[in-house]
Amino acid sequence: MTTASATDPTSPGTLPLHALPRGAAGVIEYLHQPTEAADRELLLRLIELGFLPGEPVRIVARARADGEPVAVRLGDQSTFALRRREAALVAVRPVQDGAAPA
Repeated sequence: MTTASATDPTSPGTLPLHALPRGAAGVIEYLHQPTEAADRELLLRLIELGFLPGEPVRIVARARADGEPVAVRLGDQSTFALRRREAALVAVRPVQDGAAPA
């Protein structure tokens, strides 16, 4: 698992999952390795749910004006509500609709 940050120059074009606008699609590039135990538990749960590098994601809704929680479609069928803290652990590369992941 990569520990790079979303602003790492070796990962151009990536951003935290929660930063994608509503309706935008992306591909998971990597997961941040958290330092706090509670965040490590969150990361393990995300991995168990299928948030893995290479998986396509789409922001389908935001519940409140502050954008939290965010409804994320993982792949073609699964939709999850994530808090900003959880979504921040997932770095994505935005893709245009219909664009194939590289």
